[in-house]
Amino acid sequence: MCSMSHLSVRSHHFALSIHVSIGHESRAPTSSTKGLAMSDKCQVLTREQKRSRRKRDVRARTINVSRLSKRELQRGRSLYPTSEHERPSTRADCAEGPRPCPFVSCRHHLYLDVSPTTGAIKLNFPDLEVWEMSYSCALDIADSGGATLEDTGALMNVTRERIRQIEAGAISKLETGRDMAELRGRPDTADRESGAFLTSSGRRVA
Repeated sequence: MCSMSHLSVRSHHFALSIHVSIGHESRAPTSSTKGLAMSDKCQVLTREQKRSRRKRDVRARTINVSRLSKRELQRGRSLYPTSEHERPSTRADCAEGPRPCPFVSCRHHLYLDVSPTTGAIKLNFPDLEVWEMSYSCALDIADSGGATLEDTGALMNVTRERIRQIEAGAISKLETGRDMAELRGRPDTADRESGAFLTSSGRRVA
């Protein structure tokens, strides 16, 4: 369950190298940004707007691995050379492991996400180190009984509305899969008396 692919481990190395390069520096606020900040403070937010806002000021950062220079990739390899470590392979192996979990390339880790199609790395908490996280494993959250949309958004550093969209998409996929499973092998209404069945490809089988 928690086994890591070579792509995710290498992508993690690249992400850490960029994370070290950019550090925790931020640009000095200009007069225009200061004015915007003051205007934002003067705005009165409704209860629903407050609930929908992001809990943290620092947004997630996405790194496109294909656009990294050779120098950046070489620096990542030198800072974090590939090494063999004994990693948990099942939930039982990692349930009692150290927290925060050090294996950030695990698919259930909350520190970063790796796109399976493009290989892009999303740092959910670019201003934090792994050991500074309060919660690091999505499976731990699930085992604790779940969380509200607001709490889940804070755990993943996204808005409450984004969590609702993800939840709606997941439920839709589950319902689609359930409907397809029910259709497979279901007798056709026109051929029920003859005992013919429809296969997944649409062929009638007597």
